[in-house]
Amino acid sequence: METHAKVLGILNIVMGSFGLLAALFLLAVFGGVAATVGLSGDGDAATALPVIGITGMALVTFIACLSLPSVIIGVGLYRIRPWARVWGIVISILHLIAIPFGTVLGAYGLWVLFSNEGEQLFAQRAAAVRT
Repeated sequence: METHAKVLGILNIVMGSFGLLAALFLLAVFGGVAATVGLSGDGDAATALPVIGITGMALVTFIACLSLPSVIIGVGLYRIRPWARVWGIVISILHLIAIPFGTVLGAYGLWVLFSNEGEQLFAQRAAAVRT
């Protein structure tokens, strides 16, 4: 089961990294659009610019806030840290929403983290840390 926990950690790191890359891409796209609109000299640009900026920052912030914890929890799962099991369950439930890859990753994560062997693995590490 340790192999499954490490694979789950790697997959969470990869999924979170793709999300962070997507956030950076959106930041560049919305920044480019805002710059183009701002430099256009159109009278309606003053109205459109705040809408573009707020929409872009909201999307970037939302995606980054969902992706960064996935990377952090993935590192914890890879290192079999006791705290990562509970947070891994939470992030796996959130991954279920992201069809199709997130659904597969979320289901796999729930299977690994809710299995008896997975629970014992993280419990053994927690006991080793306490002693």
